[in-house]
Amino acid sequence: MAQIRIKRAIERVPGGMMIVPLLIGSLIATFMPGMPKFFGSFTNALFTGALPILAVFYVCMGASIDVKATPYLVKKGGALFAAKVGAAIVVGIVLGHFLGEAPVSSGMFAGISTLAVVAAMNDTNGGLYMALMGQYGRSEDVGAYTIMSLESGPFLTMVTLGVAGLSAFPWPTLVGSILPLAVGMILGNLDREMRDFLGRAVPVMIPFFALALGAGLDLHKVWQAGLLGILLGFAVVVVTGIPLYIVDRLTGGTGVAGTAAANTAGNAAAVPALIAAANPVYEEAAKSATLLVAACVVVTAIVSPILTAAVAKRAMARSGGTAAKGAVQ
Repeated sequence: MAQIRIKRAIERVPGGMMIVPLLIGSLIATFMPGMPKFFGSFTNALFTGALPILAVFYVCMGASIDVKATPYLVKKGGALFAAKVGAAIVVGIVLGHFLGEAPVSSGMFAGISTLAVVAAMNDTNGGLYMALMGQYGRSEDVGAYTIMSLESGPFLTMVTLGVAGLSAFPWPTLVGSILPLAVGMILGNLDREMRDFLGRAVPVMIPFFALALGAGLDLHKVWQAGLLGILLGFAVVVVTGIPLYIVDRLTGGTGVAGTAAANTAGNAAAVPALIAAANPVYEEAAKSATLLVAACVVVTAIVSPILTAAVAKRAMARSGGTAAKGAVQ
């Protein structure tokens, strides 16, 4: 029987395993909103179960984090982690002062919110980072994502919004947001077989929670998110890329690793919904924020590799053209 290369086709789209199911869910929500409830049972659960799927996703993600990272990984990954989150906190404080929790209600920037910007900036696309460092960097720099993967989930976004002076979250909610990741880390570090077992499930979960997230989105607002998503994507690359580049240079790199981290993870699109579930004051902002962050994933997945390649080429030129692939970073 002839094979239809569905997976390959989806993966040709930047962030495809997140974006394509998200779009399918959005199409159903827009043109057949009653379909999940009509069929009920497991079908309805699949279209409304983003939070349980994400809870399992973060347990599996945590299991893949090795706490026995070498000092170099801690130094490099910690520096990039601090720069990325630090930039998001600064931006969150500034926007929080002017926008508060609600999204902009009218004009060209209608739909933009502090939540959308912070969620887009807080989380690095690990697969993209590791692929870029595998091409332009050293294996040690690929491993630095071990530390940076702590960005995953809503915890840091909750902390950032609290630091920005916006509606805070009670401590049980904060602990609950990071507990699945922590449980996964404990399991994965106590038993290597559990790490391998749970870690394999991480990519499998992505299209399922993306479908459920998309089922809560109205595509009538997508045209708005399209333009803003492009602008937000470039903002992420520039606003987080500059401090990441500087920190990478200060820790002995050439700026390639920092540039490769200036993007948005596909699962960051899930964060606004998680934030709204934890604190209803963000419910209005979360609707447009999910679309904006999803668009931002695509934009940064295109722009970040181009910029990383340019920085790597410049690093090669500075070294007199003698640096090999593994010595660029």
